[in-house]
Amino acid sequence: FLAIQCVYFIIPQNVLQMNVTNNNYTDPNNLMFEEIKILGLLQEPVAVTVLQNNDVQNSSHNITYNPVDKVAVIQGLQLELGKPYSLRWTLGTSVNEKYDCHPSPNSSKEQCEQLGCVWTEDTSNSGVPYCYYNSPDNAYSVADVKYTSSGVTANLTFNETNLKAYEKSTSPISTLRLEVKYHNNHMLQFKIYDYANERYEVPVPLNLPKSPESTVENRLYDVTVQNKPFGIQVRRRSTGTVIWDSQLPTFTFSDMFIQISTRLASQYLYGFGETEHTMYRRDMNWHTWGMFTRDQPPGYKLNSYGFQPFYMGLEEDGNAHGVLLLNSNAMDVTFQPTPALTYRTTGGILDFYMVLGPTPELVVQEYTALVGRPVMPAYWALGFQLCRYGYENDTEIAKLVEDMKAARIPYDVQYVDIDYMERQLDFTLSPRFTGLPALVNKIREEGMRFILILDPAISGNETDYLAFTRGLEKDVFIKWPNTNEIIYGKVWPDLPNVEVDDTLDWEIQVELYRAYAAFPDFFRNSTIEWWRREIAEVYTNPHNASRSLKFDGLWIDMNEPASFVNGAVGGCRNQQLNFPPYVPQLGSRSEGLIFKTLCMEGQQYLPDGSPVSHYNVHNLYGWAQTKPTLDALRNITKERGIVITRSHYPSSGKWSGHWLGDNTAAWNQLDKSIIGMSMQPRTNLFHTGADICGFFGDSEYELCARWMELGAFYPYSRNHNGKGAMRQDPTAWNSTFEEISRKVLNIRYTLLPYLYTLMYDANAHGSTVVRPLLHEFVEDKTTWEIYRQFLWGPALLISPVLEQGAVVVNAYLPNARWYDYHTDEYIGFRGQFRNLPSPLGHINLHIRGGYILAQQSPANTTFYSRKNPLALTVALNDSQLAEGQLYWDDGVRIDAYEDGVYLLTSFTANQNILEIKVLHHGYADPNNLKFTQIKILGVTSNVQKVTVSQNGEAIQSPHVVSYDSQKQVLEITRLELELGKDYTLQWS
Repeated sequence: FLAIQCVYFIIPQNVLQMNVTNNNYTDPNNLMFEEIKILGLLQEPVAVTVLQNNDVQNSSHNITYNPVDKVAVIQGLQLELGKPYSLRWTLGTSVNEKYDCHPSPNSSKEQCEQLGCVWTEDTSNSGVPYCYYNSPDNAYSVADVKYTSSGVTANLTFNETNLKAYEKSTSPISTLRLEVKYHNNHMLQFKIYDYANERYEVPVPLNLPKSPESTVENRLYDVTVQNKPFGIQVRRRSTGTVIWDSQLPTFTFSDMFIQISTRLASQYLYGFGETEHTMYRRDMNWHTWGMFTRDQPPGYKLNSYGFQPFYMGLEEDGNAHGVLLLNSNAMDVTFQPTPALTYRTTGGILDFYMVLGPTPELVVQEYTALVGRPVMPAYWALGFQLCRYGYENDTEIAKLVEDMKAARIPYDVQYVDIDYMERQLDFTLSPRFTGLPALVNKIREEGMRFILILDPAISGNETDYLAFTRGLEKDVFIKWPNTNEIIYGKVWPDLPNVEVDDTLDWEIQVELYRAYAAFPDFFRNSTIEWWRREIAEVYTNPHNASRSLKFDGLWIDMNEPASFVNGAVGGCRNQQLNFPPYVPQLGSRSEGLIFKTLCMEGQQYLPDGSPVSHYNVHNLYGWAQTKPTLDALRNITKERGIVITRSHYPSSGKWSGHWLGDNTAAWNQLDKSIIGMSMQPRTNLFHTGADICGFFGDSEYELCARWMELGAFYPYSRNHNGKGAMRQDPTAWNSTFEEISRKVLNIRYTLLPYLYTLMYDANAHGSTVVRPLLHEFVEDKTTWEIYRQFLWGPALLISPVLEQGAVVVNAYLPNARWYDYHTDEYIGFRGQFRNLPSPLGHINLHIRGGYILAQQSPANTTFYSRKNPLALTVALNDSQLAEGQLYWDDGVRIDAYEDGVYLLTSFTANQNILEIKVLHHGYADPNNLKFTQIKILGVTSNVQKVTVSQNGEAIQSPHVVSYDSQKQVLEITRLELELGKDYTLQWS
């Protein structure tokens, strides 16, 4: 509109003055200012007052503030054109914008105000910090920003006036540099480090391009460095969504306390660990979780065995991104409903890697391209496995093997826990297990496999123990700094010549019976050589060949590293490292970092000889042990094998699988095991599962039966329990239990070709094996919350019973065509929850239309099942299309995929034609495998005839055709389609 009248606006601090300087026109439309937008407002206006001639006016306006764009909008005003007004606003901190300024357990008003922060006790909101920053400023501003086509660099300048470093902490570092690198179109790195002084950086190699490969036109992201206060903002270019925004008051960088916060794109964040989670999506309602590897059975807010500083974030539109902080110091993360995330770490540098997806599945593929693809397990390692802590002798194991055979329950792998060792000493054999070498040879001849456990800690109290004496010669043990003295803890090894009284209190047993234990430093080349030799002499005993244990895999435990005394026998020597200025929110926080592990001042050496304190590399201990263990195993057995580790760090999955640790025989552990498995794609540990039926405590019949049903679909499927608990293996109950176990494990074994193909896809391309529903149906927000069901790959939906006494399961069937695995019938509904009947002995499985599953007749072990006929189930979608693949190799060869010694076959169905096509022909199976049965689900019209052709010519085929018009299933049996050849099938 045209206004002759002129209104003059003045904005001093937090006031908008509207002055009328010329008033000789009245507009007939009674115009009013109804909305005022204020740009560049660094803090939220929590109240706005309207005044006229200094009188407060009634005004029913509302205020919205976008903290990312720093824009406030005041709506619902009625300010008449032609009248003078002033608007005053008060800047403040709304509850969601409170960032904790003093995250210590004993925070006080006095300490808070000394840091220049505000103290308000808000008891109405649990978890809201009492002590928070009262301004948006942090202590750093930016100088010398340089934007190039491949990244950004800048120096961060420390502003003395804003000193808000954490109490007791060393003073903030003022020589910081920011480096942003656009590695490729979907991945960037931003790193903040001290350019004047060398600091510890994580020695874990990542797969990065030698020089940035992104192009300005094709990058999925844009990066802005904000000046004062310092912040980094990353936007997804296609949508404008801000996925990282760290222009927040929390940024601090000192020697032993580094803190940075970012706003998040939504409330949907998945990742971080290893901790037991109550749901798959993280609860953003003011929760802090510590990360520090520890011998800690899963429990709420307790930091457990692994260290995984990676998360995936969903954006409101369903796009996904992932963020890794490559830092290995003790750390915690705080989630708040802003939504925002705060990292606090106790050393190192800030080194972030962000992948842009944009789908959840692509996030995992890009992340595993960065840290390393998950290991390809041996085929037998996908079979069912049995273990317990507390086998009395080898006779007990021999009887179990026979019982399992008699019950015809599929089972590939038997383990021994530390019972097989003499007094729990690595590389020894207990007198109670002298028959074990012969038993191992026997079960291996029958097609089974054998795995034994090794702990890292080595007893120093023996007179004639080669592992220790050779370790001394090779200088492999962690020592006190600047000395030649070994740091001794206590773990499982017992002293010689003691009679252990199990009835005594645990602490007294540790004091009386446990030997002094030394911890190998697995970073050192000398340690790796020593470790390999000790393992090799278990496999081929040079002193007595009859004591050789021909293991096929290794299980490495207690490698957090665990100790039964805090720090060391006799205590630690460096208070500051063991109780740093900030101890993250860990379990037993008051005990410092040494709780159940060794002293942080322990001196370790990287492969290049540079010294590093245990304080910096504690969380890498299990990581450093894993690759040397796999290398030793493969070098000795000349086969692929498997390693299963308890402790892990990003990239551990390149070499090992993982079990979810010492869980409990309780119903509430079932869904937590699904969450634990679903978390594993965020770690690259894809060969994962929980102890079926529970480790601690006595399992009970129904719980164990339901757990066997669920556990048959863990990629790593092992029933394992603890010492002193009653037996819980499938033959420990009754014949009905055996039948339940046999039935569900036969399903697993039938589907192993499909599972093995998923493992190949994970190893080759980083695709997930256990797949959360949101990975396939991210456009359906219902799936963002689902964690009591899961998929195998894209095609098999598993909906287990997780509650005691339940005979139905409330399952969500997303928007696709689904067929019941057991009956082959199309279920007739989608995109909704349904109560599905689930009597004991039945697990609901659904095949997704559009996919083809390769199968094989089951047997007692994979040694025999691999010789059996193959089959296909073709599940047509609404458009009468389906596709699938089968990866096949000899199941044990090292690097079969890398060396091209494999067979890859694709299956494509379109209307009434099925094409079987070999994509890679590098392996011929000696068993002359054939597809003998093909089932096609969702065939809508009657079928009389099926022709088989090769190279466009029909060939003779002895098959039989049957069509069930009610179920709409076409079944073709007695086929003889050779694996490794191309065929076309047509039905009419």
